[in-house]
Amino acid sequence: MESKESKKMVFVTVGTTSFDALVRAVDSPQVRDELSSKGYTHLLIQMGRGSYFPSKFSGEDGSLAVDYFTFSPSIADHLKSASLIISHAGSGSIFETLRLGKPLIVVVNEDLMDNHQSELAEELADRKHLFCANPQTLHQIISNMNLDSLVPYPPGDSVPVAKLINRFFGFPDD
Repeated sequence: MESKESKKMVFVTVGTTSFDALVRAVDSPQVRDELSSKGYTHLLIQMGRGSYFPSKFSGEDGSLAVDYFTFSPSIADHLKSASLIISHAGSGSIFETLRLGKPLIVVVNEDLMDNHQSELAEELADRKHLFCANPQTLHQIISNMNLDSLVPYPPGDSVPVAKLINRFFGFPDD
């Protein structure tokens, strides 16, 4: 039986959208191997409206255990129990994770037109609050990441600002 202390979960979220490129990337052997080499034991993927279904693994053979789901009334518990979060670039997901003080890799969906989300993710990465990737570079970011280099995001209530930004650009709150 695995003890609670030895479980290191990576939680992946795409929000309410479809971001198959991110789900495919985290389902790749390259990314799974990088996560395992960093000591992570579990990968839980929230795949939203996507049509790509990742592979499930039990992890009984010592490999990374992988599971997925489409939607949940709340992902707060998953965020709280995760050791690392890999997220789409939605402002709500970003700020909720930063507020929890969790290490975060934001993966930008380059297929979105007028992708203002990439600007937010890149700015926060420049300030060392998170790591920023695209689906093609995710395995390299994981390989090179040093969680000790991250700078905590200053506390504050960013939810109203994030919702206002999303509303202004016509995106649903996530």
